[in-house]
Amino acid sequence: MSYFDSPLGKLYIMAHEDGLTNIIFEQEEGNQLPVNVKDIEFSDDLPVIQDAKLWLSLYFSGCNPDFMPVLSMDGTDFRMDVWNVIKEIPYGKTMTYGEIAQLLSKKRGKKASAQAVGGAVGNNPIPIMVPCHRVLGSGRAITGYSGGLDKKKFLLDLEKIEYIE
Repeated sequence: MSYFDSPLGKLYIMAHEDGLTNIIFEQEEGNQLPVNVKDIEFSDDLPVIQDAKLWLSLYFSGCNPDFMPVLSMDGTDFRMDVWNVIKEIPYGKTMTYGEIAQLLSKKRGKKASAQAVGGAVGNNPIPIMVPCHRVLGSGRAITGYSGGLDKKKFLLDLEKIEYIE
C-alpha cells in the first residue's frame, strides 16, 4: 500500500502482485479510514504502485495518460460489467446511468436499471482510473460520488466536461 498526494487530498493506493485493487480517498474530518489502512506499512515496491503514481501525476497535470496500470478488480458479474463499460468512457466524455443500463440490457439479454447501475458505480473500488466521475444523471446532472460531489466536480472540470448542478 502507498499513497499519492493529489489536489483532492491524499489517495491511498492498494495493490497486490496481480494489480491495483483500490484507490481510497482520505476521509474528511469525522470519518475514519478503514482500520487496516492505518496499520499497513507503506511501500512503493510493487511496479503497479509506481505505475499508478505516474498515471495519477499525469492525470492531475491535465494530461490523458496513454497507459493504464494493471487493475485487479473483484465484484459480482453485474458490477464487473458496469465497471468494464465505465473503463471505456473516453477522457473528456460522459455517459448516463440510463445509457449504461440500456447497453448492459442488450449485452446481458435482461433488463438492467439505472438504479442498479448506480449501485455498481458507487462501489467502484478504483475511482479516477475507472472513471466513474464520467457517469452523469439524465440531462447531464451531476449526481453522487464516493469521494463527495466536490471531488467529482473537480475531476469533471479538469477534463473540461460540462454538467448541470
